Amino acid sequence: MIKEKVKELFSRIPSYVEVVVAAKKRSPQDIKEVIEAGIEIIGENYVQEAERKKVALSFLDKKISWHLIGHLQKNKVKKAVKIFDLIQTLDSTELAELIDRECKKLNKVMPVMIEINIASEPQKSGVLPEDIVKFIDKFLKEDFKYIKLTGLMTMGPFLKDREKLRPYFRKTKEIFEEIKNKYKELEELKYLSMGMSDSFSVAIEEGANMIRIGRFIFGARK
Repeated sequence: MIKEKVKELFSRIPSYVEVVVAAKKRSPQDIKEVIEAGIEIIGENYVQEAERKKVALSFLDKKISWHLIGHLQKNKVKKAVKIFDLIQTLDSTELAELIDRECKKLNKVMPVMIEINIASEPQKSGVLPEDIVKFIDKFLKEDFKYIKLTGLMTMGPFLKDREKLRPYFRKTKEIFEEIKNKYKELEELKYLSMGMSDSFSVAIEEGANMIRIGRFIFGARK
């Protein structure tokens, strides 16, 4: 079942789109199956849950990249930088400073994405669209040595009609292009992570080159 759904997903998306499997509350066995089906990136929302699963799957030969796709609490940074290969949810320069400091201790450069709260929803984390330039100016001024910006990520609002998400994805893509044009020094800025199980087709049409998929592959969580 899982392998068939991964195969179906690959058949429906362009080859340049990277798939992050959102594995929150899924078992190590489920994750093992998606890896065997060809998935190379596992996304987790919680630091401790990711740590347990990474240990449980350490016997696998295949190199897997682990992405943090949930909000990172400042008191979890020390552990997170040891576990994850990329953090998709950077939303403050204070958090960037902590990541940089902890990565320095490990002599590890951490790729990060800026999470954009594209619909300016008060209950969600992320940098507001109107603050993104100010955020990057401040980020670059700090001249972090152990953290590099590799892209933007957005959740988009929860809407039943995926077509209504299109303007939010389009706006995120516009911000992405604006940043790439304005900050030529951000040579690693290449990922636009947006779209989930219900909305990945629309997100790709609007410029996503990375999607985060859980329910499409695993079915609804029990």
